Amino acid sequence: MSFVRDLFHNSPRSHVPLDHVTTHQDEQYPPADTAEPGPSTALLHDRPEDLQHIPRDPLVDSPAPPYEEGDFNACAPRRSTDRSLLYPTRNVEPSEGYPPSAASVCSTATNTPLPSRAPSPLPFYYSGASSCSSDSESEPESPLLGRPSRQPPWRAAERRRWWSLSFGSNSSDGWRRRRRWRDVVWGLRTCKRVVRRLVRHPLFPKTPVTILLTLLFLTIFGVSLTFLLIYILNPDKEPLPWRGYCTLPQHSGGPPSLSLSSSALLQTPLPTNLTPSAFPPPEFDMLAPAGVFVGVFSMDTAVERRMLVRSTWANHVRSREGAGVGDGGLGTSRTVVRFILGQPRKDWERRVKLEMETYNDMVILPVQENMNSGKTHAFFSWAANHSWVPPLYQDDFPKMPEEFSYTNVTNPAPSILASHDPAWAHRDQLNSSPLPWVRPDFVVKADDDSFVMLAELEARLRVELYKEPLPPPPPPSDRKQPTSQQTQLRARSDDEPAILDFNQIASYFDFALTPYATRTPPTLAAIPPDVPAEPPSRDPLVFWGYLVKNRFMAGELYALSFALVDWVSKDPSVKAMTRGAEDKQTSKWIRAHPRAEQIRWSSERCWIYDHPRAGTVYSHGFLFPSEVKRVQEGVIRDVQRLAQQLAKESSTTALALPPGQNVPAPEKWSHSTVSRFGSRYSPPSGDLSLDYSVEALVEGSDMSMVHDDGSLSADLAWKYREGRRKRYAGQRIGGTVVVHFIKKNMWFLETAAALLHGEDMTPLERALEQARATEGAESEEPGAYRPDSAGAPSGSSDMDSSYLMGGAQDSSVASTDSDRTHARSTRTMTRRRIGDRGQHQ
Repeated sequence: MSFVRDLFHNSPRSHVPLDHVTTHQDEQYPPADTAEPGPSTALLHDRPEDLQHIPRDPLVDSPAPPYEEGDFNACAPRRSTDRSLLYPTRNVEPSEGYPPSAASVCSTATNTPLPSRAPSPLPFYYSGASSCSSDSESEPESPLLGRPSRQPPWRAAERRRWWSLSFGSNSSDGWRRRRRWRDVVWGLRTCKRVVRRLVRHPLFPKTPVTILLTLLFLTIFGVSLTFLLIYILNPDKEPLPWRGYCTLPQHSGGPPSLSLSSSALLQTPLPTNLTPSAFPPPEFDMLAPAGVFVGVFSMDTAVERRMLVRSTWANHVRSREGAGVGDGGLGTSRTVVRFILGQPRKDWERRVKLEMETYNDMVILPVQENMNSGKTHAFFSWAANHSWVPPLYQDDFPKMPEEFSYTNVTNPAPSILASHDPAWAHRDQLNSSPLPWVRPDFVVKADDDSFVMLAELEARLRVELYKEPLPPPPPPSDRKQPTSQQTQLRARSDDEPAILDFNQIASYFDFALTPYATRTPPTLAAIPPDVPAEPPSRDPLVFWGYLVKNRFMAGELYALSFALVDWVSKDPSVKAMTRGAEDKQTSKWIRAHPRAEQIRWSSERCWIYDHPRAGTVYSHGFLFPSEVKRVQEGVIRDVQRLAQQLAKESSTTALALPPGQNVPAPEKWSHSTVSRFGSRYSPPSGDLSLDYSVEALVEGSDMSMVHDDGSLSADLAWKYREGRRKRYAGQRIGGTVVVHFIKKNMWFLETAAALLHGEDMTPLERALEQARATEGAESEEPGAYRPDSAGAPSGSSDMDSSYLMGGAQDSSVASTDSDRTHARSTRTMTRRRIGDRGQHQ
């Protein structure tokens, strides 16, 4: 029982360290006498005559008693300089006058009397189990022993041992901390052991040459591994066929199927008699403008980028009115631009407030600034309650918006407008009673690294607003059952006997069945009754943007109709899906809509692209309608040639399948005359001026194909460039909508110069127009000379007309890159001859 008592009793007692105990030899000590008590301070003081018989070392003085009076366990040892007890006397017989136990200073545990100390719970092999202390423990000057550590009694009492058990929470926490610390120490020791073995390995470099070679090898390996991981994790490994996007019909319908391949070019088979769709449609001017609220996501530090947006596409006349003479800003009279920010940091709070008071075009959301942690949902929640746009200032359009649910919701016009708000709103504010503002038809989320042409954006959304709504899905009775289920039901009805109903069986045997037994099996469920068709939505349900991998709309810019914005702000399930990539999360919200099948996903992949210097899969030169028309002609020829090739490869009995989603796009559909995927942009020539360098960024321009070899000089390419009227084919709209990935302010200014600046007609085009007008006037005079009768001038007249028509005849012959280059050179020489002739006249 003493072991159990001592185990739970935390009494301070001294322990002899293992390295401070002199190893004893049992054959050199007299046999232990258990009846005679061991040496103690009381014995030594009661029998002083026995000490006289102990032989002493003549070289050492007489020692003082090593212990004070009192109990052995309660008194601490006193320092002593006596070394006689360190070396025990040998071959001493009990008959010489001293007790047997006095022959040795150290004895075994059996010689210790019971009153001296309690039995120790330590194992028998533990050296600290010695029952007595010798002078060697308190001898600091011993040459063989180390200096023992002396701790005060209160310190020894507080120190806990591994065998001390305590049931308190503090003790368990301390145990856990010590255990964690031991784990850390063990891990450090393991790492130290591994490093030591690695350094001692024979193949470990030890000379300077081997060390340098090893470092070089490790550097090459690290760089290669990094590029390999980047390549593996990058989903965009090949350039996209943007030429096919500009020609083939894009998705415009219900949500794209998740079973569709992410790299599929089309969702439906493509007919061989393809005709590219033209924009704008013929009835476009009959449609009333749409209300568009554009929210540009920004942050507190992006002051310079906001200033660039205010001075360029948010306010420029060519961005708001379009190309040519424009429409006087009527199309974008209901389009407003606001900057959306999260809570600014303290260092920027005062600057942001001053900017808000100066420009009146900033919105501060009640969330911390973030990109993928709920800012988009907070913006749509704010827009559902606080977004307003100007009303229709003219009501003479043949087709006006129908009675939407939000049509009659109005708000007083703001007292202070932003400088880039529509000019119609500024003129209306001058009146004594300006018209109240209304809810927008679309709410647009855009990034501040996007360059947006507002007239083009409003035109696309206006067309989507007046499209017929998608029909609701058929009721369950009209839906076809799976083939396996139909087969299973038909097999049962033909081969098996009729099955009685559970209720019939229960009524026959006169007993009641449990509720689960009365359920009809799913395979035998009756066809549900006819459900009335769900009426179409009263409000337009449109989700417009760039469809990425047939899954989601790209985050640089996408638009939601106001009905979707209102639902997103109120639905509780959407609030639980606010964290993650914001563009992917928005697409998930739209798929979770109760009327998801009626939402029109409208994709625009041709006129939304990245900056030419970006080098991404979405980047190419700045696009204009004239170049897209030439691209469409080349793609249609490729489609026809591809259909003929598939018809030859297919068997004579099988029908030839037209090109569809499973047919890979040709590589030349991703070719660009300006940029190359995966490589940094380099200008075609090193000595280009500012105007020349901007012209070189235009897709398909002669300046983009200038080379240093002198085959086509920069001055000649600039002379025969196209003007804005020719590039837009005489239309006001129909060109680029968004240029994305503008990471540098210089790129932003280049985009503004390419899309907003430039002459409507170049000097050469003016000379050609004057020459044509002169020839027309001369041909109308009676008896005037007609060039067609001479034969030679007719060729020049044909070349003149072909040039003014955009080179369609030459481009129809070009089928490869070399053919297109040859045709372009031919057009250049033709334009030179015509220009010289116009200048002489």
